[in-house]
Amino acid sequence: MKKVFAYGGIAASIVLVAFGAGAVAIGATGLSDVRNEITAQGITATDDAAELTNGRLQPGQAIKTGADARAFADIMEHHVLESTEGKRYAEMGRFVTPSGGDTSDEALAAKTPDGRPVENGLRNMWVTETALTTALNTAFFAERVALFSIVMGIALLLTGIGFLVLTLGGALGLVALPKRGKKLETASAAI
Repeated sequence: MKKVFAYGGIAASIVLVAFGAGAVAIGATGLSDVRNEITAQGITATDDAAELTNGRLQPGQAIKTGADARAFADIMEHHVLESTEGKRYAEMGRFVTPSGGDTSDEALAAKTPDGRPVENGLRNMWVTETALTTALNTAFFAERVALFSIVMGIALLLTGIGFLVLTLGGALGLVALPKRGKKLETASAAI
């Protein structure tokens, strides 16, 4: 029975090491893919990047990592809020009034030459900003998932190696354990 447990322990160790190596490889590949895709977009930080990101980004800096992408998404949101005078998508009307305000009432909206209400371009800008910042924030999240995979892979590797050492040392007796000395026997007898 001892051999069954020993071989089971060895098999479990091999599985843990294999899963750990796989998780590290998948995480490293994912991290590389995310960074390559972000870099391929050719995004550079705006002139006010240092001020708006508390120094996380510098003007003209290429956006290459998930953290950079998240910081750039914050810059984009700031610029859209500036353009809309602090209003978010849901706070603005669907249409523009003749005086330049916004409304959701078609009757109060300015009209195109063919009589249709004029859409609120600033509200539409929010749609674009939301799509772009969602992509940037997804890159940040994907990078974090890849890093988590690498960390968990390392943990699995270490667990598998440790389990193998314990199996070989304890169950199979391949590693000589120190013999109990008289002091240990005397101490246990006193208890």
